[in-house]
Amino acid sequence: MNALTPNAAIDTAKLEKLAEVAVKVGLRLEPGQDLVITAPLNAVSLVRLITRKAYEAGAGLVTTFYADEETTLARYRHAPDESFDRATGWLYEGMAKAYAGNAARLAISGDNPLLLANEDPAKVARANRATSVAYKPALEKISNFDINWNIISFPNPSWARQVFPNDPEQVAVSKLAEAIFAASRVDQPDPIEAWARHNGELAKRSAWLNGERFSALHFTGPGTDLRVGLADEHEWHGGASTAKNGITCNPNIPTEEVFTTPHALKVEGHVSSTKPLSHQGTLIDDIRVRFEGGRIVEAHAAKGEAVLNKVLDTDEGARRLGEVALVPHSSPISASGILFYNTLFDENASCHIALGQCYSKCFLNGAALSEEEIKVRGGNSSLIHIDWMIGSDKVDVDGIAADGSSKPVMRKGEWV
Repeated sequence: MNALTPNAAIDTAKLEKLAEVAVKVGLRLEPGQDLVITAPLNAVSLVRLITRKAYEAGAGLVTTFYADEETTLARYRHAPDESFDRATGWLYEGMAKAYAGNAARLAISGDNPLLLANEDPAKVARANRATSVAYKPALEKISNFDINWNIISFPNPSWARQVFPNDPEQVAVSKLAEAIFAASRVDQPDPIEAWARHNGELAKRSAWLNGERFSALHFTGPGTDLRVGLADEHEWHGGASTAKNGITCNPNIPTEEVFTTPHALKVEGHVSSTKPLSHQGTLIDDIRVRFEGGRIVEAHAAKGEAVLNKVLDTDEGARRLGEVALVPHSSPISASGILFYNTLFDENASCHIALGQCYSKCFLNGAALSEEEIKVRGGNSSLIHIDWMIGSDKVDVDGIAADGSSKPVMRKGEWV
């Protein structure tokens, strides 16, 4: 079976529903709006469905850029050394120009999470940094929520084999497909309505946290005693949000989180990861870091420590936090018992923090704030934004008020 042949292990009816959810819930395309898609080559069947749904919704022009795992590996094994300090800046400049012109963005994830696990960590780090620098103008349009955007997933065979290593490939693909469909709510009779209800619940959580106006969150559990100061005039979000272009979209499908911006200078203590982090084809497991004055001053990992330290050295902001998110341990993704090795899913099984760039929308009146005003309020700036998981059924979370008093927010991973 080649990459362009539909996989018989994937329910085509549910795949079409996923495409509809991506367009009608994830993006909510407006008539005449262009769409830029990035996808693994194996996801062409989903891309074709999304493209048709997008045009049916009135899209102006749909353009797709495909990535292929074999060509990625060919670079690491055969390219000259200087290749790893370069990136396709012309492509990212074009994407930034498209987003500046109000094009929507859709990313389909599903690459092999361990694709680069056996490649030179120094080359991986250099290539990631070069890409981060080149991609920054486009990323800023996304992280600042200038446009409506969405990420969904496709069950690539190489990913499925990592998640279900003891099953034949077709069985693994089928299992991963069903897990994606369930997490994305397309296994329900009316996925659009199911997402409307879910967005309503996340909005209630966000509203409660915004009403409390905590100045910090305190995480405690095995290997964790972390106080995360929250940015001045921060605002909690979850589920559907309205971009600066006025379109209300669901950036992540699936999503179970409510999230906001930490104060870049006010994070203290130590924290341990509760799930592995798959980053750019490398698995980083059992992360343990210590913060002082908002900055990671000590970092270790049982696996992938060299890559972790390269990530932390990306720039000054890479050692500071840009996001903190609360997710109940009983979320459907956590309840599935599946370790996806994919941040889009694993972050929605657990409370998490993100190194690097903050989201400007997570401030009161964030759309009107300049970069300097965001910095003054405690927002972090970086070339990276990398989520990793710190929650479990053994972790408690307390909200700390401005007067120092505390209130339980989560106990054993569940909302109080």
